[in-house]
Amino acid sequence: MHDFTNLLIQVGALLFLLGLLGRLGRRVGLSPIPLYLLAGLAFGHGGVLELHASEEFFAVGAEIGVILLLLMLGLEYSADELVGNLRSAAPAGLFDAVLNALPGAAFALLLGWGWVAAVVLAGITWVSSSGVIAKVLADLGRLGNRETPVVLSVLVVEDLAMAFYLPLVTALLAGVGLAKGGVALGIAVLTVVTVLVVALRYGNLVSRAMSADNPEALLLGVLGLTLLVAGVAAKLQVSAAVGAFLVGIALSGPVAHHATELLTPLRDLFAAVFFVFFGLATDPRHIPPVLLPALLLALVTMATKTLTGYLAARRVGIAEPGRWRAGLALVPRGEFSIVIAGLAVAAGSVSPKLAALAATYVLITVVTGPMLARLPDLPWAKRTLRRRALAQRTPATPAADRA
Repeated sequence: MHDFTNLLIQVGALLFLLGLLGRLGRRVGLSPIPLYLLAGLAFGHGGVLELHASEEFFAVGAEIGVILLLLMLGLEYSADELVGNLRSAAPAGLFDAVLNALPGAAFALLLGWGWVAAVVLAGITWVSSSGVIAKVLADLGRLGNRETPVVLSVLVVEDLAMAFYLPLVTALLAGVGLAKGGVALGIAVLTVVTVLVVALRYGNLVSRAMSADNPEALLLGVLGLTLLVAGVAAKLQVSAAVGAFLVGIALSGPVAHHATELLTPLRDLFAAVFFVFFGLATDPRHIPPVLLPALLLALVTMATKTLTGYLAARRVGIAEPGRWRAGLALVPRGEFSIVIAGLAVAAGSVSPKLAALAATYVLITVVTGPMLARLPDLPWAKRTLRRRALAQRTPATPAADRA
């Protein structure tokens, strides 16, 4: 009973603080995500005041937060839109992998950590944070923008790639043979294909099974189905986030509309818990020794990720402001990067410094990413982009006419 009382006090105090920080962030025009992270750092391991009783609650809440963020993204789009976007985003996905995985691999080799660590760090720098980006897009009111499907397509390609990458890297870290690694990959491929087929071909049946007229039944049904699919996907070594996203894709019509309204408050609550838990799990004392290399790696890969989004948006005819919004929105890394680093450290196959480097690197991109995402909407940036667009549209005056 005493532990439960401490849990109530710690969770209540921290959630109340998050409410104040969220209000402060919106008042000064700043995304609340960096403030949530800093709150987690202040009350986590090595922080000003460690909150031990609530750690398990926030760990579970963080997992639910990522699942709800991806579910809500999926509800915004239909199955046909997903297929079309994936086809158009395939070249961008390949370009994304090359541009953002290679710097991580090269960095690990330069530090002398070996080729296994190179594969691990490549995954850490490659994949953007779907959870953070989903929250940023919602906060900035960009879910209906023309460049948002491009951003989501890149994220989905990355998440699907992680469904294949994670089993392989797990087998690599464990030192298992080629046969076991192939079995793990085969299970991952079969699971992803099965969920995709169900979402694309039988999505209407799933929607009919839900009742849009009964809010209570709809909330319980959608939330239960999402957690079930996400849990099964995770059990089969596939991303739980991918499973949640595909559930959102499978739902359509009034069911999707009403589910969005019902789940938005839950998403906001657990999304905040996700960001706080990330800060709680990071020991501030581990940051100073790896701050400089993490900052250098972050600068390089923030530039390559911005270039990825810019080129992907340009490829489908998005105007320059939208290209910059797409590129800068993709900067944050998050949940997958931490999962990959955790697998590597637990296996004992790489340098222990990799965990601190990964945490610091992710923290830098997650704090700066939401702030960078706002740049194209600032007045001076809009004026600059407008002048550039006018200059490009204005035909050059021939030399003979000037004479």
